[in-house]
Amino acid sequence: MKVFLTGGTGFVGKGLLEKLAADGHEVVCLVRPSSQEKWGKQHQATTNIRAAAGDLFDPDSLTRAMEDCDAVIHLVGIIRESKQKGSTFSRIHVEGTRNVLQAAAKADIRRFVHMSALGARANATSGYHQSKYEAEQLVQNSGIPYVIFRPSVIFGPGDEFVNMLADLVRMPVTPVIGDGSYLLQPVARKTVADVFVQALSQESAVGRIFETGGPQPVSYGSILDAIGEAIGKRNVRKIHIPLGLMKPVINLMEGFPFFPITNTQLTMLLEGNACSDTESLYHVFDTPKIPFLQGIKEYLR
Repeated sequence: MKVFLTGGTGFVGKGLLEKLAADGHEVVCLVRPSSQEKWGKQHQATTNIRAAAGDLFDPDSLTRAMEDCDAVIHLVGIIRESKQKGSTFSRIHVEGTRNVLQAAAKADIRRFVHMSALGARANATSGYHQSKYEAEQLVQNSGIPYVIFRPSVIFGPGDEFVNMLADLVRMPVTPVIGDGSYLLQPVARKTVADVFVQALSQESAVGRIFETGGPQPVSYGSILDAIGEAIGKRNVRKIHIPLGLMKPVINLMEGFPFFPITNTQLTMLLEGNACSDTESLYHVFDTPKIPFLQGIKEYLR
């Protein structure tokens, strides 16, 4: 199958690109013109992958890149806005998805596999989840056969989330916002790659939305303990910082790219990110359930 892929240069996209190539798919990867030469050198040995210079907001480039493609996998997303650069949740998630869908319709794409996010819903508290929900609505109303995935936090080699927390765990005392009891359901990048690629041909998945998480929910505090075990630190000493003390700091600092958390991310963290339906994903798709601790031990040191 010939697949058009957006977001192939990102953390999730790299894992998905490897899986697509390994399974024998021909992949056209959307790459910014400024990055095309570097990307080409990295993948020159892989004959069934090629770059297509373009941009989410250049409709002509999308139309050219999708020529003769059978399916689209749309991964592009941001977790942090940069309004000065025009990078907002609404622009990237909603307008960008609309442009990709319009090009897909012109190209007679037969399957659209879309990356949403766990927590996407109407009237969501965070702008991130609200924009993801609006993008889902566009996909569902496009007339193109679709599969939508809503992943929780994704972990794997080179991730930001686990590696950032590992740096905190290595400190003498690890800061925790609030009581740390809020739940997440981390899912391995390998699992995400497996289900996205299978969705290209799995007819029973068409027209459905899948919550995409690991085998079970894990509290934030337990995630820190698991990371400690993976790096050989048996006792992770935690200092709990009241929410009332953190909010003013985040309000002051979130505009700086180096600061690790924004108000949007804080909101999403505290409301939790666990699946209401864990089994449907593993029933429809053939992929192993990878526990969080087992997965991170493969790359954390």
